[in-house]
Amino acid sequence: MPNSKQTKSQQAKKPSSLLDKKVLSRIAEHAVGWFSKHSRDLPWRKTKNAYRIWISECMLQQTQVATVIPYYERFLERFPDVSTLAAAELDEVYQLWAGLGYYRRARQLHSAAIRVVESGQEPFPTDRDAIAKLPGIGRYTANAIASFAYDQPFGIVEANTQRLYARLMLCKEPLSQTAMQAKLWEFAQALVEAWPVSPGQLNQSLMEIGSLVCKPKDPQCQACPLQSHCQAYQTGQTSTIPASKPKKLITDLREIGLLVRDSKGRWLMRRRSPTERWSGLWDFPRYDCTSIESESLAIEHALKEFDRIYGKSLWVRSECLSVKHSVTRYRILLRCFEARLEGAKTISTKGKLAQHEQFDWYKVEELESLALSSSARKVADWLTKQAAGEN
Repeated sequence: MPNSKQTKSQQAKKPSSLLDKKVLSRIAEHAVGWFSKHSRDLPWRKTKNAYRIWISECMLQQTQVATVIPYYERFLERFPDVSTLAAAELDEVYQLWAGLGYYRRARQLHSAAIRVVESGQEPFPTDRDAIAKLPGIGRYTANAIASFAYDQPFGIVEANTQRLYARLMLCKEPLSQTAMQAKLWEFAQALVEAWPVSPGQLNQSLMEIGSLVCKPKDPQCQACPLQSHCQAYQTGQTSTIPASKPKKLITDLREIGLLVRDSKGRWLMRRRSPTERWSGLWDFPRYDCTSIESESLAIEHALKEFDRIYGKSLWVRSECLSVKHSVTRYRILLRCFEARLEGAKTISTKGKLAQHEQFDWYKVEELESLALSSSARKVADWLTKQAAGEN
């Protein structure tokens, strides 16, 4: 018996089980109908080519759509298929990726292309499980490619859809919890199985509603095609669902960068090692001095580290610029000092260093073609402007 205190209106609004196949089918129908009228015109939606869809999905991870579009188009112009990507040097892949950040994605993209070619799966694997075995591809990306490219019935859960699902189902627990993730994936899978017409289009529709309508703040509930199915809307809880994420703890780091120029006017650049942040990218020598309070001691530490690695002493001329940048949970202040070699014209790239270190010398105009970390790019741009002012 319904609670006698509830009004008839409230009882009528009580939602049916969202895992009921008929309800799921209506949700899918409403979502796809809305998508056909309101979807954005995005280049990766104009193709069923799995390779191109894969590239877009990798680029869209933690990056805004507007930012991705020009990168996507330039990347495909140079690497139109998996074989051209596999045959390329990683440095060139980095160059075309520079600015998107999270460079591990580019490295894994290149590794995956090589594996596809070497395993004879060109132009791209068609089996969802085979896709999931490629480097850098998780459950969401594998399901997205399989559904978007091949219309295979696999549900998807990502930032936009999990927020939408949580509100539809009135999920009050943090979405990061293992049990909650399982519930979201179950719901996503039930949706595509209830709409066999076009799983890919349905997934695109749900993502688009999550992105454009069911926003994190101020969701546009009045314009939502799923309003009648949304338990959070019916109970006035859209502002509190999903539960807020715990605040990310930010660690402040301080680094000293040494801008070393040789007698030929070239700048010393080093490739970051596999164990470092921004692995494989080029950068100026820089050293962590977070634990050193004194500026003079921090500079001294950086010079000693340089001497230990390169076997050469430097003298510092002056601080020329500082760069602030953030990555994951770190907020970094990079202070750059121009320096000169003492008693040496250059450091030979053929010599043996105290530890494994790949480095080379570049003229300022050559820095433009290097795959640099985002902070190193800011320094390189500053050097380019300075050089233009000298001429």
